[in-house]
Amino acid sequence: MRRIGLAVVVTLILFAAPLAGEAQQAGTRRIGFLETSSPSPARVQLWEALRQRLRELGYLEGQNIAFESRFAEGKTDRLPGLAAELVALKVDVIVTSGTPASLAAKQATLTIPIVMAQLADPVGSGLVASLGRPGGNVTGLSTQDADLSGKRLGLLKEVVPKVSRIALLTDETNPGTVLIAKGTQAAAHSAGVQLQSLGVRDPGELDRAFSAMKEARAGALIVESSSMLFTSRTRLADLALKNRLPTMFAQREYAEGGGLMAYSADFLDLFRRTATYVDKILKGAKPADLPVEQPTKYELVINLKTAKALGLKIPQSLLLRAEQVIE
Repeated sequence: MRRIGLAVVVTLILFAAPLAGEAQQAGTRRIGFLETSSPSPARVQLWEALRQRLRELGYLEGQNIAFESRFAEGKTDRLPGLAAELVALKVDVIVTSGTPASLAAKQATLTIPIVMAQLADPVGSGLVASLGRPGGNVTGLSTQDADLSGKRLGLLKEVVPKVSRIALLTDETNPGTVLIAKGTQAAAHSAGVQLQSLGVRDPGELDRAFSAMKEARAGALIVESSSMLFTSRTRLADLALKNRLPTMFAQREYAEGGGLMAYSADFLDLFRRTATYVDKILKGAKPADLPVEQPTKYELVINLKTAKALGLKIPQSLLLRAEQVIE
């Protein structure tokens, strides 16, 4: 078992668009980044993994490649305008993160290639015709979140085996999150667990949602994947602890921010693999001919400090399976 401290050193690189009058070298390819979340160190670390892989593939910023980054700061209503900006700049490829950003990019252009760095359900979201034959101008990588619902529920039940009622927190503004929730609901039904579904549309509704969980006497909580909820991950961890709710999250940064546990695809690996799609497209490949790929690496992260605060003893068998244990 690999044990890593909570503090992670992240180099916050500057994601700023070049000045309008700044000259571009001849032959420079321009890549647009469209992100639903904010440019926090956790998100910038993912984008830097993509940029690093592009450097390894021979793309050097200032020589033959340039980047245009747009962050919606968790406000999905900003995405159409940001996507339109990238289209107006005539970027060669748009790389997106999350369902809302990917949908906004597709609505903005049917010709510029779009590569999804991570998306819960590309087919269910209507972004591609199928994983093997995407069709259109969109391809990339899936997080397989809908298929991980049962696994997350099972891991949570290993920590609180007697739980009979679990709250499920979703982002109603994110179509991908709504699709993932259906998988969790099916898994709960099969496990004989009563699920209390609660949707929010912005962080200001979180207090209300947790009050409803308390009133319904939920014994645990699952927070579905969402860029908007990701921006509030520390607050979510605090609210879960305050309300004594063992919680399963959908990305490691939640556990690093104080959440009990998280299980997901390895997002750093997904962003690095995204660079391969960009490379192929810049060399002439068409998105329609590049199958959507699924994760090959997954990670379970457990926060022992939070477990102790909740009075929980994490089974040794679970700790041995964790990729990271925070103490």
